Amino acid sequence: MSVDVKICGLSDAESVDAAIDGGADYLGFVFFEKSPRNVAPTLVAELVEDVPEEVRKVGLFVDPDDALLGQVLTHVRLDCLQLHGSETPERVDAIRLSCGLPVMKVVGVSDAADVAAASRYTDHADMLLFDAKPPPDADRPGGNATTFNWSLMTAYRGALPWLLAGGLTPENVAQAIIEANAPGVDVSSGVESAPGQKDPALITAFLKAAKGL
Repeated sequence: MSVDVKICGLSDAESVDAAIDGGADYLGFVFFEKSPRNVAPTLVAELVEDVPEEVRKVGLFVDPDDALLGQVLTHVRLDCLQLHGSETPERVDAIRLSCGLPVMKVVGVSDAADVAAASRYTDHADMLLFDAKPPPDADRPGGNATTFNWSLMTAYRGALPWLLAGGLTPENVAQAIIEANAPGVDVSSGVESAPGQKDPALITAFLKAAKGL
């Protein structure tokens, strides 16, 4: 099985190069001030200038208003918008329409009911990302190095393509793919040497483990 891999929270050229060289399918850039991975649109524009067309560039937003979306898209040509907040299906529709881009909606998971609830986005989002629900004291919805019971995903019967996220590392990603029967995975904190600091060697190791190279 060919597994898609998204490396998220990129902020420097060395890490972008490691992701591309390792065969990443998606590059993720965070536009959320509370995140240690938050980046300026102008920097991202420089980082993606020479990215191959087949590697999809994803912008991560948390309950963004139209002004923020417009500001980012003025500077950066993205292929997909990742919505990681409490966006309703109606808000997803509005963003898809106004930005003219596919939307990847993030769904927080702690139990089987959360997986089932993802069906509300079936006719609204283009793709889903299942992530662990954040701890109660967390100040951001993702990137918290928290896992969930991967086997819960075997009950997902939705029509949308999806990625698995939440506490994935080079050491556990292969097992996570097997237990969740995941068609793709997303990693951020699991390939960092410190919060917000990507480690190119860990990116390479993660991609090898996920793709079975």
